[in-house]
Amino acid sequence: MDLAARRTRHGIALGLHRQRSTEVVDLTTCLVLHPTLVALLPPLRDLLARCQGLRREASVIANLLDSGPDVLLRTDAALQLADRLRLTEFARTHALPRIAWALGDDEPEPIAVLHPATTSLAGVPVAPPPGAFLQASASGEAAIVESVCNALPAKGPVAELFAGCGTITFALAQRTRVSAWEGDTASAAALRSAANHARLAGRVEVIQRDLVRQPLQAKELARFSAVVLDPPFAGAAAQMAQIAAAKTPVVIYVNCNPATLSRDARLLRQAGYRLHSATPIDQFLWSARLESVAVFATLPVTTR
Repeated sequence: MDLAARRTRHGIALGLHRQRSTEVVDLTTCLVLHPTLVALLPPLRDLLARCQGLRREASVIANLLDSGPDVLLRTDAALQLADRLRLTEFARTHALPRIAWALGDDEPEPIAVLHPATTSLAGVPVAPPPGAFLQASASGEAAIVESVCNALPAKGPVAELFAGCGTITFALAQRTRVSAWEGDTASAAALRSAANHARLAGRVEVIQRDLVRQPLQAKELARFSAVVLDPPFAGAAAQMAQIAAAKTPVVIYVNCNPATLSRDARLLRQAGYRLHSATPIDQFLWSARLESVAVFATLPVTTR
C-alpha cells in the first residue's frame, strides 16, 4: 500500500494522487487491498492529523509481511518527540513489527522495532528494508515465480537483474546458480543477508549495482545461459541493448508496463530473438496495468 497524505482545512486527505495531478483523492476503503491494510486507514488518518512533522504533505508505504504490516512514513518536516511517541504507540496498538520514518527523500530511520520485520520468499526468510518494493499480491507473486522458473533453460547459471530483495532469486536458486544484481543498497544488503543465513552463499551471488546508470556489458553476460530481469515501470532500454548484444540464449522479462515491454522487445527482435512464450498476470485488478512474463530465445528452449 502506497498512499499520499495532505493536510487540508477539513483534516487529512489520505489516498492516491489523481492521474497527472498532485491532487489527493481521499480514500476510505479499497476492494482489492488486503483487509489488514484497509483496517489501518482510519487510525492512520487520525495519527497523521496529530503529527507535527506533517506540515503539508506526507506519504505512507505499508507492506504486509508475514510478521505483520511494515510501515514507512515520509513527512515534509522533522518529527517532534510527541510524534515519535505516537508512532511507537501506534506500532504497539496495531501489532506492527516495525514503523520507520524519513524526512522527504532521506534514508529511513526506525522509530519502533517491536519484533523482526520478515517475510518468506520461496521459503527463505527475508528482512526487507522499510518501504521495499514487493509484488502487489501473493497470488501474483506466485504466478510470476512459476512462469519464470518454468522458462529456465535446461542447464547453466542465470543472471538476475533488478533482483530487489529476492522475490524471484530464491526460487531460481532451487534450480541453478544465480548471480543477482540490485541497484538499491538496502535491498541488496537484505538479499545478501537472507542468502547467507539460508546458507545459499554458494548458490546465490549478490552484487549491488545501478543498472540504469551502469548496465551490465555484453561481455559480462557471456557466461550465462539465461537472463531474468524485472525492471522498474520505465523498463530497461540501456540494459536490454547489452543483453541483445550478448546473445544470451534465453531472456525472461518480467514487466508491468506493456509500452516499455514493446519497446524493449523490439531491441531483442532486431538482434534475432523470437518470442517463445508470454504469460499475462492480472494482479492489478480494475486497472490498465498488466504484469507479464515474456520469454525470448535465439533457439528453441529446452527447459529444466
